[in-house]
Amino acid sequence: MFAAPFPAYDPTDKSGSYDTVVRRWPIILTNIIDTVYKLNHKLGTDSELLDSEYDQATVRKKIEEGKGVIERISKLKYEMARDRPLEKMPDDGEAYTDVYNAELERLEGEKKHTWFTAPWLYAECYLYRLLRSYLNQTTQWRTFDPFFEQKEATFKSSGAAIYQLAKVMHDLEGEKAELSADPDKLLVIFREMIQMCLWGNATDLSLLTHMSHDDIANLQSVGKDAQAARKEYILKDDQEKVWEHLKTLKGKNARIDFVLDNAGFELFTDFVFADFLVTYTPYASSVVFHPKLIPWFVSDVTPADFSSAIPNLLSDSFFPPPTDEPDASGVVTPSSPPEEHTYLRQMASRWQQYLADGTFKLSVPDSTPLGKSDPKADFWTGPWPYWNMKELSPEVFVSLENSGLVIFKGDLNYRKLTGDVAWPAPTPFETAIGPLAGAFPILSLRTNKADVVVGVPQEVADALDAKGEKWRVNGKYALVSFHPKSSL
Repeated sequence: MFAAPFPAYDPTDKSGSYDTVVRRWPIILTNIIDTVYKLNHKLGTDSELLDSEYDQATVRKKIEEGKGVIERISKLKYEMARDRPLEKMPDDGEAYTDVYNAELERLEGEKKHTWFTAPWLYAECYLYRLLRSYLNQTTQWRTFDPFFEQKEATFKSSGAAIYQLAKVMHDLEGEKAELSADPDKLLVIFREMIQMCLWGNATDLSLLTHMSHDDIANLQSVGKDAQAARKEYILKDDQEKVWEHLKTLKGKNARIDFVLDNAGFELFTDFVFADFLVTYTPYASSVVFHPKLIPWFVSDVTPADFSSAIPNLLSDSFFPPPTDEPDASGVVTPSSPPEEHTYLRQMASRWQQYLADGTFKLSVPDSTPLGKSDPKADFWTGPWPYWNMKELSPEVFVSLENSGLVIFKGDLNYRKLTGDVAWPAPTPFETAIGPLAGAFPILSLRTNKADVVVGVPQEVADALDAKGEKWRVNGKYALVSFHPKSSL
């Protein structure tokens, strides 16, 4: 089993992990408490439910269990703030309880089993798995995703950028024949697509505790000027290498895999990128999307998020159609019908058809309920780096071996690829991903929200450090890292 020659990040080094434990996790826990409390209050005051004899026992049971969930999370928040030991994971019948507890026992032997001493990657994965366990041990809250409404609300707030991207895809239709005959023009569009997909995870909800909506809107903006301005913030840029690799897939009936990150707008950009690859290039024929099976890091895609995304895009009410500018009296007259709304429906309908005919596919059934174990997806919510995937999850490893390109989205997937350890910044990406290097073609699209960084020249890292910027964690900078499959 591979082990890195450098230590894992933890809060004792006052890195991004320290801020996470001190500030970000308590906010997330407080938000869950507030969500459950509000739902409990609604249950207790809903006249229709209270007037129904049949439902009264169920309602009372759910309210009592909700109070219990609030109590447990409040206790967890208290213990976290006081650097108490991590509690043993209850045996709740879902995946990897034994794995988490075995690692916790090992950390206890090393005196690294408290909230401020445990490795950041393990502790953060443990936290979300423990929260899932709290809900799974109830009868009325087992299918509850405490982040679902937050994900949906953030998705709705992305309407302007979504309509804009729908128009971009519509405009491509008129250029399809020309693009297919001119790979150089196709490359220009590819650069725009990959940057759009790269910056899509600006909407990581676990980090919205300090990023304003204006910041998010700026990162979601599309267009050549915006993307050219962003390019200087991509500290490792393997876009050209990825393009050269994609061209080798022509005529090979190649499959692309997306190891998903966030729901909502970022998932939308994943769909757009996937659509571009299978619809407008000759290099890919199908796409498989890989979700998480439990609520994970607030905003990660679950099967329910995936299955609701396209119906939401096709809904007449989920995104209010764009409107004209207000007239002199301030009255806004909606377009009838808005062209952008039509473009969005056309694009989402195409994706719906792709799901029906297998061009797009989720790695597990989209009806998979929260917490149901599946060897095709359990691995993504384990506590480990991805280095030892072949030994720890042979089903996932074998499936990815046959992929033309595996795209790992977002910060957490990058942390898991590199083990979330203190690699020197110039460390080659292929060194940091250990035994995965060469196993299958890997593309990591990551905006920097955690300390681990590889593939960045030392002089660049030193210059950014000298400016006093928190360039490793502030989401302003990004990495496009690619390594091909070994030819051996």
